[in-house]
Amino acid sequence: MSKAASTRSTRRPTAPAAVPAADAAELIRSLAPLLHDWLPRQRWFAGKGRRITGFVPVTVTELQPYERAEQADSDVPGLLHLLVRVEQQGTTRPPAPSPAPAASSPASASPLAGDCYQLLLGVRDSLPPRLAPALIGHAAHGPLAGRTVYEGLHDPRLADLLLERLRTPGARGPLRFDRAGAVPAGLPSRLLGVEQSNSSLVYGDAYILKILRRVFPGPHPDLELPLALATEGCDRVPAPVAWFEASDPSGSGEPLTLGVLQPYLRGSQDGWQLALAALAEGREFTSEAHALGRATAEVHLALATALPTVTLGRSQQHLLAGAMTERLDAAAQAVPALLPYVTGLRNAFDALAELGEAARGRPAQRVHGDLHLGQALRTPDGRWSIIDFEGEPARPLAERRRPQPPVRDVAGMLRSFDYAARSHEPWRADWAARCRSAFCEGYASAAGTDPRAEPELLRAYETDKAVYEVLYEARHRPDWLPVPMAAIERLAGDG
Repeated sequence: MSKAASTRSTRRPTAPAAVPAADAAELIRSLAPLLHDWLPRQRWFAGKGRRITGFVPVTVTELQPYERAEQADSDVPGLLHLLVRVEQQGTTRPPAPSPAPAASSPASASPLAGDCYQLLLGVRDSLPPRLAPALIGHAAHGPLAGRTVYEGLHDPRLADLLLERLRTPGARGPLRFDRAGAVPAGLPSRLLGVEQSNSSLVYGDAYILKILRRVFPGPHPDLELPLALATEGCDRVPAPVAWFEASDPSGSGEPLTLGVLQPYLRGSQDGWQLALAALAEGREFTSEAHALGRATAEVHLALATALPTVTLGRSQQHLLAGAMTERLDAAAQAVPALLPYVTGLRNAFDALAELGEAARGRPAQRVHGDLHLGQALRTPDGRWSIIDFEGEPARPLAERRRPQPPVRDVAGMLRSFDYAARSHEPWRADWAARCRSAFCEGYASAAGTDPRAEPELLRAYETDKAVYEVLYEARHRPDWLPVPMAAIERLAGDG
């Protein structure tokens, strides 16, 4: 943004334009003091606990230039779209969990790591009281000197502008907007405040726009998989209506997926809240679990048809079991409570390696990758849908797109039933066991095979998930540690 651009008065907004590199660097220097304080407080910022050492602009686009008004309260707010690389020192900590955390190992330490984040910043002279919670700060120098900078998604005027861009496909500076269907204009917006790793705007209770905050080069599963499922006619996943991306400035040719607009399932409830309500009311949840198992299998079948599948041979299964064993050993060093169970837990991974020795290939395909009760929505008519195909946000994108055995998703859901049951007093282990069984039966009714038919595979994935849960809870929610430790005790004795 040039200094001349920052001092406009009555000119009407122009078409969105990329900010030249020199001006972009100057703009980031102007914003840096504000971002240093604001970014670490955001729920979706993955680098908490690590010192920020700098900001590097990747792309900067004026989606709407700021226009100072001659009369008070009639200015046109500016909207800046930024892709910014945040340089940090230290070790990455895992993100906050969903109701049942996904199996993952912490990101490796790096002396200087840089994550790319998407920011949509509003610019005004001053904020009206209704936008006070969105304040980021007041720029003291540079092209934004004297301006107020705020989180643009809180501003209905700017949210409406973003929807209008999605309605009209085409390039906007370095950004490209696409759509698969018509999008109505003038829908009122509201910003949801429940997501951890992204931000979402709901338009008119008809559509939901997910803004991906941490950006990676390559096809994003949260766009790629729902589009593939739509081509197969699978209605268990809301089909993308519109989306926007940027080209990777590094020249890789890969897209940077930035946002996806999908139908909003009005009146739906997520499985986590439904399970907790059933427990509170003393009700069984087996019929719901059975139906959810069937829905999960339908999604897996459609993904296997829509996208390539592979067979994991002997060497791949050995690598899989070895990686699980390494995660167990690292977790046991960090959480001594695991030590008495290490031998029994290793047996689960050894059994998986022995399956590979038998030279029996295992099918692998694209899967959800982070499936739990919070990722399943039930509509008022009782139908289950699966959402949020992003996978584990802490994992590299290439790893999240790797074909895996479908049982990984099954294990994630089975662990989620345990989490729900343990959140109730008294602990309802029997309730969880019946839900787990019903889910597998429902899965088998659609897939034709019961996940329990390969107990070694299922046990290995459940164990890997529970080991991660122990590590996470010990670090972040010690009061929850008994939940995965109960599973650890059970799984260590299953061999």
